[in-house]
Amino acid sequence: MTRPGRPRSADLIVLGAEVALLAVAVAVGALLNHQGVRLHADAAPLYASWQPHLGPGTPAALLVAALFVWRGTRWGTETPWPRLLGVGYLAAVLWTLSLALVDGWSAGLTERLTVQAEYLHEVPRVTDVGIMLSGFADRILDFQPDSWSTHAAAHPPGALLFFVWLERIGLGGGTAAGLACVLLGATVCVSVPVTLRALGAEDAARAVWPFLVLLPGAVWVGASADGIFAAVVAAGLALLAVGGRPGAALGGLLLGFALYLSYGFVLVGLLALTVVLLRARDRLGVLLVAATAVAAVVAAFTLAGFWWLDGYHLVARRYYQGWAAERPYGYWVWANLAALLLSAGPVVGPALRRAVAAVPIRPPHPPRVTALRQRIASAGPTVWLPVAATAAVLAADLSGLSKAEVERIWLPFAVWLLVATAHLPNGHRRWWLAAQAATALAVNHLLLTVS
Repeated sequence: MTRPGRPRSADLIVLGAEVALLAVAVAVGALLNHQGVRLHADAAPLYASWQPHLGPGTPAALLVAALFVWRGTRWGTETPWPRLLGVGYLAAVLWTLSLALVDGWSAGLTERLTVQAEYLHEVPRVTDVGIMLSGFADRILDFQPDSWSTHAAAHPPGALLFFVWLERIGLGGGTAAGLACVLLGATVCVSVPVTLRALGAEDAARAVWPFLVLLPGAVWVGASADGIFAAVVAAGLALLAVGGRPGAALGGLLLGFALYLSYGFVLVGLLALTVVLLRARDRLGVLLVAATAVAAVVAAFTLAGFWWLDGYHLVARRYYQGWAAERPYGYWVWANLAALLLSAGPVVGPALRRAVAAVPIRPPHPPRVTALRQRIASAGPTVWLPVAATAAVLAADLSGLSKAEVERIWLPFAVWLLVATAHLPNGHRRWWLAAQAATALAVNHLLLTVS
């Protein structure tokens, strides 16, 4: 028999390990910076600088945090479904925007995407989309007169194309781009619960909902393009879960476009396959339709002149033309996980522990393969979606192509890690929500983050 106190003790042990990992990452990072090792991150393991401050967004951020710590769990349980999604979206927008405004309107929002390394720097240079796409790969490598700036070069052309489209419809400039990151990034509070409900886990969707609202990673959603990337991925997965073959076609188009937002989104395939396998019916049909839609997007970009694999190989070379050549893999391969803790929040470790513990690995008696498969399948989306996200993160981490800045780069996976919070006991949720909010508030008030 398992004693009642044992799961809670295990949660505290995991939390202690998280705190230790973060403390060691901060201490070793500070030591390496002091010794002149080129981490290129003044507040390692985060890409930020130490700068304690308050700002105009502070009161609103504290208010949203207090309200959701106090009532978030109850609202998630009692609010009618359509209203729950609307309230969650508006609250996430307010939470993200208030955190951004801790740094002030200009520094926190308007100027985030206008610096030389960012996409908006390149938008005026794109006078013809067709020419941009056909010649995109030729401008990836650095140290040539027409090289793309850092972020444009580091991603496939879809990322830059999004901001070009934004400018073409009259929403150019830093303010519109920053607000787009906030408004689109907040949609994960809709997409993730919709996915869970469509997969037969509405109670879990309601339990996870307040943790999505108070996502510590909202510090980087407002404002970085990775917030938009997270929204596109989450919406694509939600459509795979919800819409049968028409939804699969739309979801496949979004996930196909996601491949042209970040090279790392090949790993989203793990999440997409998990969603399809967790569907109650028509798995093969949905998978074939979605795969066809993804292939259509790939074909469109290829016919326009951009071959994804060429871009990937050139980006790997460009990556080591810059800071990555100096950032030590031996530090970042584990310090990245500390940065992820600050983005996903301290709840992620205990929640993942409980999710994994929910997998029935003890074989049936007598042992039967079919029965064991059925028991594993019964774990459901609150286990397998976080497990798939964890596998994607570990693959990205070990690749060596994610040395630092993962607090924003891994946002599309972090929101799915939080699905594991469905396994937390009701009596513990308020305390974990408080820890999540405190993490975001501490990061944003102690550090000046950089997108």
